[in-house]
Amino acid sequence: MTTRTAGPIISPSILAADFAALGQEVRAVSEAGADWIHLDVMDGHFVPNITFGPDVVKALRPHSAKVFDVHLMIAPADPYLAAFAEAGADAISVHVETGPHIHRSLQTIRTLGKRVGIALNPGTPASAIEPLIDMVDLVLVMTVNPGFGGQSFIPSTLETIARIKAMTAGRAIDIEVDGGITAENVGLAAAAGANAFVAGSAVFKGGPAGYAERIAAIRAGAGGTVAC
Repeated sequence: MTTRTAGPIISPSILAADFAALGQEVRAVSEAGADWIHLDVMDGHFVPNITFGPDVVKALRPHSAKVFDVHLMIAPADPYLAAFAEAGADAISVHVETGPHIHRSLQTIRTLGKRVGIALNPGTPASAIEPLIDMVDLVLVMTVNPGFGGQSFIPSTLETIARIKAMTAGRAIDIEVDGGITAENVGLAAAAGANAFVAGSAVFKGGPAGYAERIAAIRAGAGGTVAC
């Protein structure tokens, strides 16, 4: 029986970083113990915010050897998958809500040689991704409504996480949670079945001097060791 990635995996979201110094920020959290680097791509259409595109991912790639965990909150996503793959993404997640041809999107990511992720919003039931589960390496559960950082964790998403955990039993699929994750509540998501944790403000707020301590606190809260 296959198993998913050993966790907990801490994936700091650069959405909360200093955009005037993104290269330095990516290096700093990588050195501070981040496992993955989470890159939130927003289009102002699928979500009410605009962040960055493939060129920024490409510019950041030389700053870290960590997994680049690219979360596409864009619709349509298909025209941009190859560009993000070429820019240096290691994993690409697309939303089940973004269009009628999600199978094609997942197949394309696989063809591009990247880890395949499916994401779902807090209001989307776990059953929406059940027909897709054998196509993916990663399920990303939004625990806030996507579009902005700094929001509070939505407790009802814990049930979604638990249902996906049951759905993925015995499969090599990571369950990632994104939104409002802190050292204080990460244990709830871990207990529900998540093993990868996106944290933005909880890592970046306060500056680089505290990155290692804050990453270690989130890791410990999720049931991992404090040492990074």
